[in-house]
Amino acid sequence: MAQPAKKAPASKKAPAKKAAKKSAETAGNRKADDLRAKTEDQLETQLGELKREQFNLRFQSATNQLERPARIREVRREIARIKTLQGERARTAAK
Repeated sequence: MAQPAKKAPASKKAPAKKAAKKSAETAGNRKADDLRAKTEDQLETQLGELKREQFNLRFQSATNQLERPARIREVRREIARIKTLQGERARTAAK
């Protein structure tokens, strides 16, 4: 006959630190804030550099010479941030 499963005793968790949560919330916005401070020309220049780096990373990946595979994702997301900001600026300028 199977015995009913016992519940594990409820453990008390320490309250989460608000400072850690606050810094985590602003960490994602820091990059976007840095980009917002740049001019349109600076964003275009940085976008060109990132696309060139992405191209080189793809070749390194294809030839198994890539040292930091996570860099591909970082570059791709940075390109997306810039394009998103450019779209926002274009929409506000159109209004």
